[in-house]
Amino acid sequence: MQGKDLSGIHVEGHIKIWDPESAEVYINKRNAIHYENMSIALAESIADSGQGFINAMAFGNGGTNVDPTGIITYLTPNSTGTNASLYNETYRKIVNDRSSGNLDPTRNRIEIRHLTGTNYTDVFVTCLLDYGEPSGQEAFDNTSDNNSAYVFDELGLVSYSPSGEGRLLTHVIFHPVQKSLNRLIQIDYTVRIQSLTGLSEVA
Repeated sequence: MQGKDLSGIHVEGHIKIWDPESAEVYINKRNAIHYENMSIALAESIADSGQGFINAMAFGNGGTNVDPTGIITYLTPNSTGTNASLYNETYRKIVNDRSSGNLDPTRNRIEIRHLTGTNYTDVFVTCLLDYGEPSGQEAFDNTSDNNSAYVFDELGLVSYSPSGEGRLLTHVIFHPVQKSLNRLIQIDYTVRIQSLTGLSEVA
C-alpha cells in the first residue's frame, strides 16, 4: 500500500505600495491569508467551476485607529469565516486582466511566475490607482482626517463569484496612506503557493 503524501501546501503573501513615478515606497510588508476561503478558491479554480480565481482588489479605511497624539492601533486582519470582509471597504478595482470590467488590463493584471525546478509558484497582482481615481478624492495628500474614504489602511484580494461579491482571500492592514489627485499609487501583490518541503519565503 502506498503511503500518504504529507508534504502539504503553504500560501503566503507580500505587498508593496508605492508611487511608480517617484519610486517612493509607502508600504512593504507581508499579509494574512484567509486559509478557508483560499482552500475553496483553489478547489474551485482547479475544478474549472467558473469561479474562485482572483478578480479584484478591495481597499478600505477601517483597519486602524489613530488617537489625537498620532499613535496608531492596528486591528487584527480578518482571516476567519467564509463571509469575512474588510473592516470598512470604500473602493474596489478589478485586477483580472481577462475580465471585461477591467478598463486598463495593461496596468491592472495578474501574472503567474514560476521557475522550473522550484517547488513554488507566484501569483503576481498589479493594481494602479491613477491620478483621477477614485472619484471624489481630495486634491492633495495633506488631509488630517484619517477616516476619509480614500485614506486607505487595509486591502485584500477578492475572488470572483458570478452570484455575489466573492470571497476575501487575503487581508493586510498598514499605516494610513492617502490616495489623492496629485499622486499615483501602485500595489504589487505577490501570493506564493508552495510545498511545505523546502519553503522559500517571498521577498
